[in-house]
Amino acid sequence: MTAPADVSLSRTAAGSEVPSVQDRALPRWRTDDPLVGWVLALAITGLAFFLRWWKLGTPHQFSFDETYYAKDAWSMLEHGYVRTYVEDADKSILNGAPTGIWQDAPSMVVHPEVGKWLIALGEKAFGMEPFGWRIAAAVVGSLMVLLMCRFVRRVTGSTTLGLAGGLLLALDGLQLVLSRLALLDIFLAFFILLGVHCVVADRQWFRARLAKGAHLVFFRPWLLGAGVAFGLAVGTKWTALFPLAAFGLLLTAWNYGARRSHRHRLDVVKALVVDGPVAFASLVLVAFVVYVASWTGWLQHAGEYEQALSNTQYTTHDGGEPWATASEPDKEGFGEVTQSLRSLWDYHQDVYAFHSHFLNDSDHVYASKPGGWLLMNRPVGVDAQLDIQPGTQGCDAPDGSTCLRQVLLLGNPLIWWGGSLALVFALVRWVGARDWRFGVAVVGVASTWLPWLLYDDRPIFVFYAIACLPFVVLALTLALGSLVGSSNVPSSRRTAGVVVAGSYFVLCVLAFAWFWPVWTDQLITHDEWLRRIWFTRWI
Repeated sequence: MTAPADVSLSRTAAGSEVPSVQDRALPRWRTDDPLVGWVLALAITGLAFFLRWWKLGTPHQFSFDETYYAKDAWSMLEHGYVRTYVEDADKSILNGAPTGIWQDAPSMVVHPEVGKWLIALGEKAFGMEPFGWRIAAAVVGSLMVLLMCRFVRRVTGSTTLGLAGGLLLALDGLQLVLSRLALLDIFLAFFILLGVHCVVADRQWFRARLAKGAHLVFFRPWLLGAGVAFGLAVGTKWTALFPLAAFGLLLTAWNYGARRSHRHRLDVVKALVVDGPVAFASLVLVAFVVYVASWTGWLQHAGEYEQALSNTQYTTHDGGEPWATASEPDKEGFGEVTQSLRSLWDYHQDVYAFHSHFLNDSDHVYASKPGGWLLMNRPVGVDAQLDIQPGTQGCDAPDGSTCLRQVLLLGNPLIWWGGSLALVFALVRWVGARDWRFGVAVVGVASTWLPWLLYDDRPIFVFYAIACLPFVVLALTLALGSLVGSSNVPSSRRTAGVVVAGSYFVLCVLAFAWFWPVWTDQLITHDEWLRRIWFTRWI
């Protein structure tokens, strides 16, 4: 059946779609003029960018893994590929001399290149200094807030809930700090969210086409966009393969449900023979092409890698063989392309060996088990300047005490703890009420979080959960929407829901302000710092 445009739909057990009680329980606070929704979303994005841009160049040093990614990006910008650095390269860069710091050999980098190319754009525009290598993350992190507003708006049909979702994302400390560092994870989270947004948009677009009588749909533009986004996500970090696979499977179920809901003849056959191949080509094959294209700089310098890295410790791990292409003469034309692609495949095997074997049983002071990530079990100290004495750097600590500065990768606890409860609610609503919207949140978190449980024997960190955050926020927003209810519920119940939801938002804002100093390297006394460290495992 076809529902009115202002009624969201939910999935029944058989895969058909009908308006549900749960749909009516969510508010329909829509704005007739879409311009208003866009203006408010852009205002929230502008605020988010200001908070991420403010004093972006401090601390004036390489923080955590910036020492790898910022320099890799600079080398790619200068040479087209990553070269090894001379000793004390960090010191030279921070002293304003970012030239003459490379050796001739290529470097064995273990993550793809998309995120580093984005970092390189900032370095190209603003130079090889902290602001330059962080500005791309600030821009993308702010755009992620805008995307979150529109994503929640698309899923729920509510402009107000969309704005609430974007604001919650902007108020999270993990998202804030990663938007102020030259690490790869903020780019990964952005592209995954963009890909899922396009998949959800395709769901709506495809159903609209079927409602108009289309039987065979061979061109699905939103899926092509999803393919590009997921290709860029995998081109940033390989872990994007898990949500790509998960939402590909969910898309298959949605295709079948759409056919059944419109009672198309031979709906199973069409879903398998037509929709399946079209979706696979648009999503998976496009993602693969984009991913390979993202290695263009590497492929142009494959010869250097063949000479320097064909017999690394990673290649020969567990009896592996050196690259076959290393002993082959250079070729021209299509033969050179083929040889470079074969070298890239061998390189990928080296990188996989590094991730799956080389780091096993190693340790790190800030490593954490993924089982506790959603509860912020172990934050990461990105930077710290301790024991600042009274009277120096503006420290006004009392006698016998000191001041400090810190950058702590810690999420807003109220958002993550509330979001964890909301995920339980989302699972119940998805299974019990068969509401597809809650399924998006559950599948999103499951595909970006649960795979890490397989790799907890190596050092992994809580900030990897940034890829889960948009779906945690989606679950939280859906729960708040259900709490408030729609205009047809009793006014007393709706008022109570608004009070509870509004109070929660105020608490999230207060928590954001409370933790702001330890997210942004502000000068505070040791006692003020202790009041923000709620658990000993946060130290």
